[in-house]
Amino acid sequence: MYLTQGLHRALQKHPAKTAIVDGPTRLSFAQLHERVSRLAGALRALGVAPGDRVSVLAWNSSFYIEALMATWWLGAIAAPLNCRWSARELDHAIGDCQPRVLLTDPEFLPLLGDGVERAPVPMRVLLTPGSSSVPPPDCITRILDAASPVDDVRPDPSGISTLLYTGGTTGSPKAAMLSHLNLWAPLVARMAESPGVVGGIALQVTPFFHAAGITRLLYQMVTGDTQVLLSAFDAGLALQAIEQEGVNDMVLVPSMIEMMLNHPAFATCRKDSVRRITHGTSPISDQLLERVLQAFPTVEFCTSYGMTESGGVVTVSRPENYSRAARLSGRVRTVGRVGWGTELRIVDSQDQPLPCGTVGQILIRSAGVMQGYWNKPAESAATLKGGWLHTGDGGYLDEEGYLYVADRLKDMIISGGENVYSIEVENVISTHPAVQSCAVIGVPHVLWGESVHAVLVLRPDHNLTLEQLRKHCKAELAGFKCPKSMEVVAQLPLSSVGKVLKNKLRQSHRSAPGPAEATERA
Repeated sequence: MYLTQGLHRALQKHPAKTAIVDGPTRLSFAQLHERVSRLAGALRALGVAPGDRVSVLAWNSSFYIEALMATWWLGAIAAPLNCRWSARELDHAIGDCQPRVLLTDPEFLPLLGDGVERAPVPMRVLLTPGSSSVPPPDCITRILDAASPVDDVRPDPSGISTLLYTGGTTGSPKAAMLSHLNLWAPLVARMAESPGVVGGIALQVTPFFHAAGITRLLYQMVTGDTQVLLSAFDAGLALQAIEQEGVNDMVLVPSMIEMMLNHPAFATCRKDSVRRITHGTSPISDQLLERVLQAFPTVEFCTSYGMTESGGVVTVSRPENYSRAARLSGRVRTVGRVGWGTELRIVDSQDQPLPCGTVGQILIRSAGVMQGYWNKPAESAATLKGGWLHTGDGGYLDEEGYLYVADRLKDMIISGGENVYSIEVENVISTHPAVQSCAVIGVPHVLWGESVHAVLVLRPDHNLTLEQLRKHCKAELAGFKCPKSMEVVAQLPLSSVGKVLKNKLRQSHRSAPGPAEATERA
């Protein structure tokens, strides 16, 4: 149950099979195995020992996979860094995890600045191989050329394998400590609950510094199947990869799905190879779901729920939950049932279990739950109180154990004493023909405490007034849930994996509460 085991198994089963497609680069499992063992030798020559951290600051590439696997090969700890961070955030993370080696794409060197000089421990910064035929002196390639392969140490499964930074949108990034077992166990549970596509060729577009990207990488290693890489998501390149490589399995966030459907090449692109699409990380609107089901009528559609701190997927909703009957009954909104070896409960503010159908905080206990936050004992104790992972998500269970996520607890709006779940309001707003995408937040209000505010991206050549939007919403929602204000923007702020950054939307509304409005409350 160490994270390189899938690579050893694939080498034994089918060494010549293609493991990675990265543009013109194609690596078999035999080639990947040899390159990982050699890179591990190069890192050892640089002084990397078990327990040391190795950071990567780069876009997705075959080398990124090699670097992660080589780090685990040595029993060291992978600490990927977010390519979208500011210099301040990178400086904080480097000072926090103190990597022995930092491998970076050249474009990020200016962001490192003086942070490298201020690092608490000596750190070697080396460039990733890139596409240069003559590598510069500070490139890892020059060390690789002189390195010899080394044996896999096959570390203890309980040992820390990875530091994945999370929570950078609300404060300083904090790193979830994930053991080999923490990342391995959810993979096994997921495969038992929802077996992958046989002979899968997966499109890998989620960044490897994110839990969804790193767990998908490992999933493909464990199944011994091919992954087709994009350095970052681009709808046109994704469609091209589907057509050229025969991609049959994709994990996408809703914003990526929408960009693909809206791309001019979508109608003519050959995509009959696609057999499964899994969406996750953020809710999908009813309108977008109908569009994608019509565009891919024979494709299995799934969703999952999990987080960095849970080591990956916790629940899986199977394709039958997207049937017409399921869409009419509301079962389509579930994120599924827990996988093997996982316990889940819904609790109130005192951690007392709540009955089915009642919204409360989602708690998780499993072998996938993190060890805690690196260098943050107080936050670790609060998040793992009583041996349960406190997710900060609100949700409820039905009588058959299906989980429904209501909202992030911090995104829930309390208006006049009533709880308003932003996801519910967004689902209704998204069905308006003028709306391309939307986000709902709570803004300060002198009378109600908070009021419902809609941020909209409109379709080209469409207009919408607040009165029209409220009329549309009141057909489906109670009056207190309908937007009291709205704004139109060119685009919503998105994270590196396509989540709407609601904290950024709230920042411009943190001044004094607005005037009381004579608005109907029910």
